[in-house]
Amino acid sequence: MLTSLQNPLVKQMRKLRSRSHRHEQQLFLLEGTHAMEGFCSLDAPLAAVCATPHWIEAHSQLWETLGQRSERVEEVSLEVCRAIATTVNPDGVVATAARGTWPRSPQFPLNLGLILERLQDPGNLGTIIRTAAATDVGGLWLSDDSVDLDHPKVLRASAGEWFRLPMESRSDLGTVVAEGRKMGMQIIATAPTASSTYWEADLTKPTLILLGNEAAGLSSELLNLADGEVRIPVGGGVESLNVAIAAALLLYETQRQLG
Repeated sequence: MLTSLQNPLVKQMRKLRSRSHRHEQQLFLLEGTHAMEGFCSLDAPLAAVCATPHWIEAHSQLWETLGQRSERVEEVSLEVCRAIATTVNPDGVVATAARGTWPRSPQFPLNLGLILERLQDPGNLGTIIRTAAATDVGGLWLSDDSVDLDHPKVLRASAGEWFRLPMESRSDLGTVVAEGRKMGMQIIATAPTASSTYWEADLTKPTLILLGNEAAGLSSELLNLADGEVRIPVGGGVESLNVAIAAALLLYETQRQLG
């Protein structure tokens, strides 16, 4: 059992909280039982998996499956698990996997897609991923100046749905828009100055929905590529809604219109 915080593996995994170290090591962290169950639905390997004796006893079958998928398997003390994990009270299992092996990239044609520009909050992105998976979104594209898709808090906020949704970080979202339009999709952007509300748009057509930064919204470059703009009405002097809530409203309105 690993009990020392000075162990090389422990030190390596702790560094993966940092974006620069995730990029340098080309690894990312997976934490918690939901993440492990989601990962086991994939045909992909783990680099390492660490779990406490209590977690192993409670999840013996899952532990066995993880062991078959992982290059390295370690039983660790609760103290070590807490040091590796990014949560205050981890449930007892943490793993690493190679960046780039997952998620899978979205592919056209699709009926509903999301394009997210310059999102910075990992909780927002994880919540959007969870909602997108629940509303049959076929693909999600994220600008590469956003928070990492494999940020630990993104995976945690997605509650295991991260593994279901095809997603990709891109430097050229305009190219994605052009590809979608070529496949017959309409491009709908969210903008507070739009004359139409989101429920007035015809979302029964194949649609790419554009959502922007939490504070600044969409860039003019992406707004100019849209076929139409919609707004979400707010009252009481509120400037705008949280981007994850805005995404949920648009995605569930799409579901409502599709019946």
